[in-house]
This record gives sequence, structure tokens and C-alpha cells, in this order.
Amino acid sequence: MTERTAPDWLTQWEYAHRGLHGGTGNDALIENSRSAFAAAIKAGMGIECDIQLSRDRQAMVFHDWVLERLTDGSGFVADHSADDLRQMRLTQTGDRIESLGDLLAQVDQRVPILIEVKSLPDFTIEEACAAVAEAIAGYEGNVAVMSFDPRCSEWFAANDARRIRGLVCTDTLDHGWLGAWRADGAIDRADPDFLAVDIRDLPDELADDWRAQGRPLLSWTISTAERRAKALAHVDALISEGHGLA
Repeated sequence: MTERTAPDWLTQWEYAHRGLHGGTGNDALIENSRSAFAAAIKAGMGIECDIQLSRDRQAMVFHDWVLERLTDGSGFVADHSADDLRQMRLTQTGDRIESLGDLLAQVDQRVPILIEVKSLPDFTIEEACAAVAEAIAGYEGNVAVMSFDPRCSEWFAANDARRIRGLVCTDTLDHGWLGAWRADGAIDRADPDFLAVDIRDLPDELADDWRAQGRPLLSWTISTAERRAKALAHVDALISEGHGLA
């Protein structure tokens, strides 16, 4: 595993999980939306976002594999072109699905961005990694990539080694990557600059050992006051939403 020092900015910010979303009625902001990202910037927070791949291999800012929960569209994100996805309205808002390039243009280096590349065990993540790498290649702001899939960090270590990369870890969320970070050699192969660990799984010996080596430890999703207190005691930076915000 490469020994290098992660940049200071990584742990000097709190990150709005999928943007600063939430609220009720007309004031509600949808996750991973332009409005939620604008609210995060206004609040002086970093941004965490999710990436799905369009049919034409463009990095799109969206969390779910399917469209129904958050849009007026239907079906799998990967079955639609980037242009088609950009026409889809996010539920009960004037916002639409945007590309990673759109988000980078909006942020314009003002706050750091954590980009989570979505994956499944049988997913060809190399294509998603390549799409993200292409989108951020000329961006001068502070940005890091991360994923539950150890292959993502491994890909960036091999193909875009200067990029700050992280491994997202959970022993609680059963979505195909439960405990993947604990597999023999997983962290060494992924070669991450930071870990982002499920707050429900802290404190943890492996995470504590990582941090004791001076390596950044982040945690998600900080969504309650109790989780916030735990995170402040055990990690270096918080990925927060709702009642977990300061």
C-alpha cells in the first residue's frame, strides 16, 4: 500500500451528505440536486455526492440504480442517455438530474467534493471510474473519489494515482459490500488515502488503528445528535445530514 500524506483539506471540512437536502413543503430540497448543492455551498459545507453511469457512459449525479423514487422517470439509470436523464425532473422541484461536469461547474472550486461511485459486486466499475476520471481531469478544485467497492480505489491508484481516493466501509448496511473492507488484503489492494466508515460500526479496532497511523478517518451518515457526538469522538471529518448537522 502506498504511503503518502492525504491533503489537509480532506479533514478540515464537514460534508453535506448528497448536498444540504431536506426540509418540508415548498422549502424541501431533494438529495443530489442543484438546489441542495447550492445550499451546502451557502452554508460553508463540503459536498458529498453519488455517481451513476448513463447508457452512453457519462457520470451522472444520482444515488439510486432506478429512477422512480426521486424523479418523474422510470427504469434503470443505465438504460437512459445522459441527455435523456438531464430532462428528468427531480420530484416536486424545478431541479433536474445533472452530470458530474454540471456539478463541478456549479461548485467552481469553492468547496471540496467527495464523489461516491456507486457499484455492485457484478458491476463493471472500471467504466464508471473512467467516466469520473474524465469529468474531473481538468478540475482545479479539491475533489476526492470513493466507493464501497474496493476496485474503485484500486482503479484510481493504477490509472489516476494523483487523485485522492477513499474506501467506504460498513459492517451494517447489507447492499453487497457488507464487511468488504475486512476481507484479507482488501485495504492493501484498494490503496486508499482515507476510510469513510459507517458511524453505526464505530468505535472499531481496525478504524482506530488506521487513524492512529495518522491516516484520515471519515464517517457517515451523521443524521442524529447522538451520531454526531460519537463521530466527533472517533473520526476526523463528518458526512452529515438532517439532525446530525451542527
